[in-house]
Amino acid sequence: MVRGTLGEHAVVIGAGVAGLASAGALRDRFERVTVLELDAFPPTAAHRNGTPQDRHTHGVLCGGLQALEEVFPGFAGDLERAGAVPLRVGYDLRYERPGFDSFPKRDFGWLAYGMSRPMIERVLRARVEQCANVTLRGRSRVREIVATPDGAAANGVAFEQDGRGQTLAADLVVEATGRGDLTVALLEALHGALPHETSLGVDLGYSTAVFEMPDDAPCDWKGVLCFPKAPQSSRFGILWPIEGHCWTVSLAGRFDDKPPGDPDGFMAFARSLRTPTIADALESAKFVSPVSRFGTRTCVRRDFSNLAGFPQGLIPLGDAICRFNPTYGQGMSVAAQQARLLRRLLDGAVAGSRGLAGVAPAFFVQAQTLLDAPWSMTTALDLAYPQTEGDRPADLEQRRRFGLALLQLAVSDPAVHKLTLAVQHLLEPQSVYGEPALVERVRAVIQKMPGATETRALSSTRA
Repeated sequence: MVRGTLGEHAVVIGAGVAGLASAGALRDRFERVTVLELDAFPPTAAHRNGTPQDRHTHGVLCGGLQALEEVFPGFAGDLERAGAVPLRVGYDLRYERPGFDSFPKRDFGWLAYGMSRPMIERVLRARVEQCANVTLRGRSRVREIVATPDGAAANGVAFEQDGRGQTLAADLVVEATGRGDLTVALLEALHGALPHETSLGVDLGYSTAVFEMPDDAPCDWKGVLCFPKAPQSSRFGILWPIEGHCWTVSLAGRFDDKPPGDPDGFMAFARSLRTPTIADALESAKFVSPVSRFGTRTCVRRDFSNLAGFPQGLIPLGDAICRFNPTYGQGMSVAAQQARLLRRLLDGAVAGSRGLAGVAPAFFVQAQTLLDAPWSMTTALDLAYPQTEGDRPADLEQRRRFGLALLQLAVSDPAVHKLTLAVQHLLEPQSVYGEPALVERVRAVIQKMPGATETRALSSTRA
């Protein structure tokens, strides 16, 4: 085995953002890395059949960009050269929230990028293709993760490529598929014990179309996010700049109020949003794609950290651990942060000469910490709708008031505004909201709200 490596071969299942980032995280710690993907790899930034959601608006939060930059130094520059649109967070995007139309524009020095999902994948794939010891194998359907006879470890994968069944031995298997079904199937086959799951029935539907940016496009913003007034309405809209001088526009709704899939119905739904900004911008814009529809019924979070007998040499990550509500654009960023976490743990295992034995347990514990803030933020918003299925925390109303008060402070105080954006972009943990001075300021705002009552244990509240 080459010095500085932890094994001869690692296999990654899935070549989406999570899988490609994982391949980058593994490349220096294994002699060979193989990425198996069901789809063929398009030579350009094109849609893949296996990711029907890739036609919809996607974004990478600043925390996700930081993670990708650590795994692939210079990644942001690659995005710009490929045509991604630089966006000054807090300044170039128009945030329209109930009661705050629009939020103050402030430039905090952070850049995000507007681009399509296929372009993100193509740039990542190009980086992975530059790694001499990484092999990408398309048209490869993984049938199962293979375990040792005693079930103590995963030691390979069985798959089909071009109709031929094959098996690859591996020291480490990373499942970066959309659902984590292969890991679950292995656990059921071995001992039947499954990870604890938390789920929310959000029943979300969304429609997306690409428009050519008109010559008279507004110049005071590059993108728009129009939030609904919950629970009275669930109608949400986002206009997002992408490569090729185009906008993607995604419209979303829940339960019995989902956007249609025809152009006329799409435009009528856009005009029904809480503000007219998106519909007005589209008046002179030209459709350059059909309307695509997609839906998410359930968001699921899995916790493997307390699961006894989990096989060594196996790590699920990305959507295999947590499927978020896609409205909030967190999935790719959290997956990138998990890949960075894996990279750091592998580096630590090499430095401490500990091998792979402790990597998965440490990953599962720390991955849950990465999930805490984005899951908490989005579930609090999802649970504002009484139709949402799932357990409601006892302090849900308290969280809601905390969040509203925090937004009011952010309007008038740039420092609080910057802090809220840092948490939303996964640059800071949500625990920063517990700083005593900030809590006291939030408490003062809450006491002035209509129907305010004294809240208990406010210092531990999360927005």
